[in-house]
Amino acid sequence: VQLQASGGGLVQAGGSLRLSCAASGRTFSSYAMGWFRQAPGKEREFVAAINRNGGRTYYADSVKGRFTISRDNAKNTMYLQMNNLKPEDTAVYYCAAVYTYSSSTYRSSESEYDYWGQGTLVTVSS
Repeated sequence: VQLQASGGGLVQAGGSLRLSCAASGRTFSSYAMGWFRQAPGKEREFVAAINRNGGRTYYADSVKGRFTISRDNAKNTMYLQMNNLKPEDTAVYYCAAVYTYSSSTYRSSESEYDYWGQGTLVTVSS
């Protein structure tokens, strides 16, 4: 599966952005999906994950209550709605996919994902 992330940009603290991850190539609904981010000088970290049908989600503590992950399998697209953005949210955001046999499974570890998008830059100014 090929992944294309988009929607990044420059926003002031307290603002909102919605990232999209468009998938192509294989059956999107067979893949659990996730968002990760990498800030300058730091390692890539987990942000949010969602199972195949969108019924189960999981978030890093740092974004819980502010970010919402979702997916539209009919459109082969995953989203990350980011509200109340903070300067520490500044990073390149990556979407990722992993084939899962179970519809209830989601993954939060970077090493568990097989496919990655190219990343989209989010910059939050103070």
